[in-house]
Amino acid sequence: MIHFDESMAAIENLRIAYDKTKRVCIADALGYVLAERIVADHNSPAYPTSGMDGYAIRAEDQALGRLKIIADNPAGSDIEAKVSQGVCIKTFTGSLMPEGADTLIPIENVRVEGDEIVIEEPVAKGFSVREPGENYARGDILIEAGTRIDFAQIGVLAGLNIVYVTVYEKPHVAILSTGAELLELGEAQTNPSQIRSSNNYTVEAIVRKYGGEPIQLGCVTDDKETILSAIEKAARQSDIVVTTGGVSVGDYDFVKDVIRELGYEVVFKGVRVKPGQHIMLARKGDRFIVGLPGFAYSSTVTALLYVVPLIAKMQGVADPIKRVKATLKEPFVKRAKKAEFTACNVTLEEGKFYVDFRDKKVGTSAIMTNMLGRVGLLVTSEEESAKEAGEEVTVMLLD
Repeated sequence: MIHFDESMAAIENLRIAYDKTKRVCIADALGYVLAERIVADHNSPAYPTSGMDGYAIRAEDQALGRLKIIADNPAGSDIEAKVSQGVCIKTFTGSLMPEGADTLIPIENVRVEGDEIVIEEPVAKGFSVREPGENYARGDILIEAGTRIDFAQIGVLAGLNIVYVTVYEKPHVAILSTGAELLELGEAQTNPSQIRSSNNYTVEAIVRKYGGEPIQLGCVTDDKETILSAIEKAARQSDIVVTTGGVSVGDYDFVKDVIRELGYEVVFKGVRVKPGQHIMLARKGDRFIVGLPGFAYSSTVTALLYVVPLIAKMQGVADPIKRVKATLKEPFVKRAKKAEFTACNVTLEEGKFYVDFRDKKVGTSAIMTNMLGRVGLLVTSEEESAKEAGEEVTVMLLD
């Protein structure tokens, strides 16, 4: 088995042609990675604009004490009236500033008497006037290629009147679980050794959350020919095939053999990591198979460690799971001379992250309930040892 850092370096060093792109409407672009640079083709705002409701005035006229209201200027109107000495125009948020005005005095700063305003609290020249280009100027690079599109990017694109953008296709990830003991959702249990299949649904959710397009293929039995047929079919319709179970060293663990028979080159098989040491990564051109362990917690953690960065790499972006420094609220007992990823509770208190293990059970790698709550993964290398309360540690943020 290889060192965990060596497995991460192997993924980092993969050369993948992430050149699959498509055009999507911005309404459907959430979560995609942008494949083009977005440059402003105009100033925003294009003209001096009111930043709030009030009265457009000449700043120097505030010394007069009162000004005559000569017109209204609702947002969207093309007003012809001009501001000159001694007069003002009622102007609303988002309206173009009338010609001659250099300041917007808020309605809260004046008192209206008939067709005049009385200045009660003067403002500085230029107050609440949005100058051309305040938001962005023509030629500004607003969004770089390689940005994952979120609500802010969609808002900026809409403001630019961009309807369609070029994005990288999300990698298609086929997911299947192996094991004669597995029951599909809703399937009746016929003997006590059978367990409900959950790994495939957990991995599907992880793939969807972190930018992939999942293809759910359910469960297959521990039969070599069945597994061979299922993986071969999955590989034809996806960029990544993820299996759970069948990569250990048991008599019925066939995935590792099937991968080689299908002509895939094993990048690595076995990593000194807890949980999930029997992880396997194989490739054939720009297609990949990731064999995850069968225990629920193991398959979840290894999906986060290996499938998520592979999905990101196939879109030319960094691993989206952030690592931060946190302080232990209680001691941590290291249980293996391996890289360990331990479920923990993460809190943010006065700008600092803290970690504790309240309600986290110690046991096998099947305890999926440890992933509930405001959870993170405490990261310790195989070279590290137990830690005391108050020590600084590294945590992967999942919540």
